[in-house]
Amino acid sequence: MAMKDYSDEFKADAVALYESTPGATYKDIAADLGINRATLREWVLRDRERRGIVPTGPRAAGTATARAGQPTASDDPEMRIRQLEARVAELEASERKLATERDILRKAAKYFAGGDELVSRFQFVHDHRDTYEVKRLCQVLDLNRSSYYKWLGGADARVVRRREDQVLVEQIRRIHAGSGGAYGSPRVTAELREAGTLVNHKRVARVMRTYSIAGIRLRRRVRTTVPDPAAQAVPDLFRRDFTATEPGRKYMGDITYLPLAGGEFLYLATVLDCFSRKVVGWSIADHMRAGLVADALRMAAATRGGLEGAVFHSDHGAQYGSRAFADLCSGLGVIRSMGAVGSSADNAACESFHASLKRETLQGARDYGGPATCRRTVFAWLTRYNTRRRHSANGHLSPNEYERRHHTAKLTLAA
Repeated sequence: MAMKDYSDEFKADAVALYESTPGATYKDIAADLGINRATLREWVLRDRERRGIVPTGPRAAGTATARAGQPTASDDPEMRIRQLEARVAELEASERKLATERDILRKAAKYFAGGDELVSRFQFVHDHRDTYEVKRLCQVLDLNRSSYYKWLGGADARVVRRREDQVLVEQIRRIHAGSGGAYGSPRVTAELREAGTLVNHKRVARVMRTYSIAGIRLRRRVRTTVPDPAAQAVPDLFRRDFTATEPGRKYMGDITYLPLAGGEFLYLATVLDCFSRKVVGWSIADHMRAGLVADALRMAAATRGGLEGAVFHSDHGAQYGSRAFADLCSGLGVIRSMGAVGSSADNAACESFHASLKRETLQGARDYGGPATCRRTVFAWLTRYNTRRRHSANGHLSPNEYERRHHTAKLTLAA
């Protein structure tokens, strides 16, 4: 029940509270005190009249000053002290707020040293919720509190996912190691699926990124194509179409360098089937004469049991434009095709194949060491490439498996 008679002390305190509260209204202060708004206004006006303060408008001049955030001027020393104390308390509260925010940001700067992701901010709030209010943490980190609590509600699901990731990363490491460190997330995903693990490629990429598991990156190329200005003109029958509907129809070839210790090189010539990207012929030598590419083509003919009617595509290197190589192609019944002079895109599939070979065999090293080591390493990779290495152009099947399934499908249709 509201009081009917108020002591002089109560009235003085009520007036002081109103005068010392920046932006205060009669209604707000009266509600806090449990008195009538008109009663409080009468006390304030009477007090101001006693102190000789005359209103300058419909409201007292002191009210306008309070709105600006400054205490009302007073001739009464005691009232003036109260006003100053209230202002000091306000400033101290503001300073405490700023100090808290600075402290949060300092801790956050260390916490997010590895990158400020949204999940990390949620985790920061969770880790510091006993030190600071969640509301304050979310304000400083520009987070929606409802989003934080939604994240918090998914804690059990995240624990389960982390356990599953631990199992998955061990599988990934085995597959990655088995590829000689060459496989990236697409081939790892294909390997997992074939083993019966149904997993999204994005999840595999995320886990590999989290645990710093990555395929081997490309190395800088060295030019090996030296055109022969006197070579006979050969048309481009591929037109950058490196696909084929059947094995043994279209082949492509190129030469690449193999760096050795001491700045020396071996050279590798390859012949690839456009249908499956299978390496059907190769040759390694310490020179780049026409015999190098001729030996690779002879191996291809032996592997396929003949090349009669097939198209062989190359760049304009002097070896492929030589008379000796042209005679060999004629003898084997091979139709020659060459890309434009100076255009690596016209033999891009071979360029990509050789880049993968060196990326996965050198694995960041500058050279292979001695010639014997180089030959063994490249030979092992070429044979494994055909039998086991997954190729993106084959739907992540090895070249041999891709051709086997093609032949099986043909026999099924014929039956």
